[in-house]
Amino acid sequence: MEGKDACAVTYFGDGTTSEGDFHAGLNFAAVMDAPVVFICRNNGWAISTPVAEQFRSDGIVSKGKGYGITSIRVDGNDALAVYNAIRVAREMAIKKQAPILVEALTYRVSHHSTSDDSTKYRPTQEIEHWKTTRSPVARFRKWVEKEGWWNDEKESQLRRDMRKQVLEAIQEAEGMEKPSLSELFADVYDHLPPNLKEQERSLRDIVKRHPKDYPADVPV
Repeated sequence: MEGKDACAVTYFGDGTTSEGDFHAGLNFAAVMDAPVVFICRNNGWAISTPVAEQFRSDGIVSKGKGYGITSIRVDGNDALAVYNAIRVAREMAIKKQAPILVEALTYRVSHHSTSDDSTKYRPTQEIEHWKTTRSPVARFRKWVEKEGWWNDEKESQLRRDMRKQVLEAIQEAEGMEKPSLSELFADVYDHLPPNLKEQERSLRDIVKRHPKDYPADVPV
């Protein structure tokens, strides 16, 4: 909107497209000719709700077209295809000074969160199929190996180096002084609002009453 050689980018999942904010955002961007690239990771599931129970449209691209937004669909499990699609989308958004929607078709092989057990609502065979035959990491690795840029020896060396770096970082972090409880409340507002002050006071009282239930090396 300022004529700069840049654009804004926002990421969301297919479940977000069932929210009103998604539609308001697309319509606003279209009307205002905002150079925004909307990137939707359509992995087929909004927590436990499959896309078939979310909408009857042809995926997400049709939603963008409904608001007059140029929309692109790409194989989200193909790293090179995604790279090229996003590069083109960015160029179009900047050149046309208009929003672009990109729908990356993929699959969520993991659980939605640590509190979610996705095997309760989808078969394990389906998950394993996507893990073994449609893995974007495995597909990309085959390509870089074919180009002669990667092999098992480099893989092993990288894993050893990364393990060493992680262990060193853990040791360094464990030797650092633990942050005060106040850090839980002081990272957003310059001046704490009353509700956060009350929460901090309540937490300190609980820690003082039950010191054995909290780490002794955390400053109160």
